[in-house]
Amino acid sequence: MDDVTGDWDRPRTERFLDEHAVPVRIACRTGDDGLWMLSLWFRYDDGHLRCATGANARVVDYLRADPTVAFEVSTNRPPYMGVRGAGTATVESEGGKPLLRELLERYLGGTDSGLARPLLSPDREEVVVDVDIERAYTWDFSDRMGGDPSDE
Repeated sequence: MDDVTGDWDRPRTERFLDEHAVPVRIACRTGDDGLWMLSLWFRYDDGHLRCATGANARVVDYLRADPTVAFEVSTNRPPYMGVRGAGTATVESEGGKPLLRELLERYLGGTDSGLARPLLSPDREEVVVDVDIERAYTWDFSDRMGGDPSDE
């Protein structure tokens, strides 16, 4: 993530991605050159957004066919702020379950819930979607809107 423009520098952008447990919205192309948008939980890791999803999810096929993506991570309440950009996604067969466990901790505070149990089922195959951030643009309307976006 060398190309960061907008209101923040890279360290401030990385802090935002680490601190805000909101889903990333990812846009990609479908097999018939249509557009597809989805939200995934993520963990930021040195220029990458690391997500977990089911191995049989449609997005897995889409990303394998065309790995170019656009993304946005932003607050849902004022003051609005966030990061949007573009990158390249890879689908990794290894490490999906351990990453999913980390994401369940990050977003739900644990793995003992009605949502977590079926996701962690041994019968469910999980993959990692790794988005290598190539360009990022940041915005922060705090000065104009005031307040603290408590999205967590």
